[in-house]
Amino acid sequence: MIERFYLKKCLTFEEAALEFKPGLIVFSGPSGSGKSVLMRAVLASMGLDDPLAALSESSVTWQIDEAATGLVNETPNVLREVKKEKARYFFNNQSLSRSALAAVARTHLRHLSLKDYTDFESTSLIALIDERIAADDEGHRARIEAFRRDYLRLKQIRHELDRLQSDERQLREQEEFARYEVRKIDEIDPKPGEYEELLQIKKRLSKKEKLEEQLSEACRIFDLDHIVSGVLEALEIDSAFYDDAMNELRNHFDTAQERLSDLEDIDIENVLDRLETLSDLKRRYGSVEEALAYRDTKRKELETYESLEENTAALQKAYDALHETLTQAAEEISRRRLQALDALNAAVNRYLEALYLQGAELALTHGDFGPSGRDSAALSLKGTPLQKISSGEFNRLRLALLAVKTETIREAQGVLMLDEIDANLSGEESMSVAKVLRRLSRYFQIFVISHQPQLTAMGEQHFYVSKNGTSTVRELSTDEERIAEIARIVSGDTVTEKARHLAGELLGAAKSFTL
Repeated sequence: MIERFYLKKCLTFEEAALEFKPGLIVFSGPSGSGKSVLMRAVLASMGLDDPLAALSESSVTWQIDEAATGLVNETPNVLREVKKEKARYFFNNQSLSRSALAAVARTHLRHLSLKDYTDFESTSLIALIDERIAADDEGHRARIEAFRRDYLRLKQIRHELDRLQSDERQLREQEEFARYEVRKIDEIDPKPGEYEELLQIKKRLSKKEKLEEQLSEACRIFDLDHIVSGVLEALEIDSAFYDDAMNELRNHFDTAQERLSDLEDIDIENVLDRLETLSDLKRRYGSVEEALAYRDTKRKELETYESLEENTAALQKAYDALHETLTQAAEEISRRRLQALDALNAAVNRYLEALYLQGAELALTHGDFGPSGRDSAALSLKGTPLQKISSGEFNRLRLALLAVKTETIREAQGVLMLDEIDANLSGEESMSVAKVLRRLSRYFQIFVISHQPQLTAMGEQHFYVSKNGTSTVRELSTDEERIAEIARIVSGDTVTEKARHLAGELLGAAKSFTL
């Protein structure tokens, strides 16, 4: 709850300090006195409205999730807005952004206005149905949570499959290109060092004819071998050196002849064609070795593409199995919701009857999977969509939903701030709203602005806002003060005895009202 609120320099307010109690808190006063400004200032202190004041500060009993927010609880926690050149926001003494402060406040406070359709959104209505079911079936929450986990997993798999399928054409093109590259290199089947070896063969082939002529001419030296040996013998010179040299020369010439003979079976055209093919590889990849390395890389890519197909097939299989599981789970959840729908509609209409309305119908439709099933919910009043009902009907219908919700949960649910919820209602309708709000105040601390005597009288704490140049606010703490203000609401500035009598009756009835 909000325990204390302090305000300084806010439009027509110079200063205000208010202490709040649990329950239904009513603000009343003449039109234009500053009631809405005061309500907005409370919201602004929590980052929930635009800053209006030099300082607005709310002290609250809320305990914040320290691990999730990074904030530190104190007793009480103080939410503050300070405005000089620009507005700054604080939780206790820790500075933070307006959005961060508002996020903290929204976990404990709801501001209900005619622009707020949150309670009528499908997700909120489905949650209300599920809460009613869970009140009697403890396993329902676990059922919904299990469905939510499986649904998120299904979305994850679907996203991955969509990604793979959207890239499939590109992947297939890449795969086909890789196969083409591997096939071309495999068809050439180059060997490391082959290009250099062929160059040597080409070089030898180009010299073959000339070398053969030169060798033939050079081999004539051996015809003079016996003459040289005879001269060396005549000169009494040992011919061993000469014999060794001639033998070595014969070996070299024989080896050269063998090499030239080996070239006889080589087709120079084939060598040139092979060299041209390998030259193309070198131009494209840099070298034969680099071409072979590139081929090995592409082979690994092909293995990846093949495993990708396997992964896609496995994902599709997992998706189909999980989809079937979710279909069965959704059918069971929908069945239970449909069973609970009649009782829930009866409960809503029971409150609406007390609010002088009737004909609300909550209906389910089935569509695609969502986090809590495949149901969508919509609420209508006498067959009329909510966008077309009056503001009074809208507010009373929302009160009925809140009442049904608290009836189910039966635990403290924070703070409600309401914008003139009884505006344009008859006396009986206003009284019905006041009674429902009083019942809701068992679970909420409720702040409401009222121009109707019935709701004003039902308030458990009553503040009067007036304006005489500047605006002021004070708590009406005695019955006499409250009767005077309620009588003013009944009859205007000229208070009659009849108005005072009616005010006393309303206040007495409120005091004797039983929850």
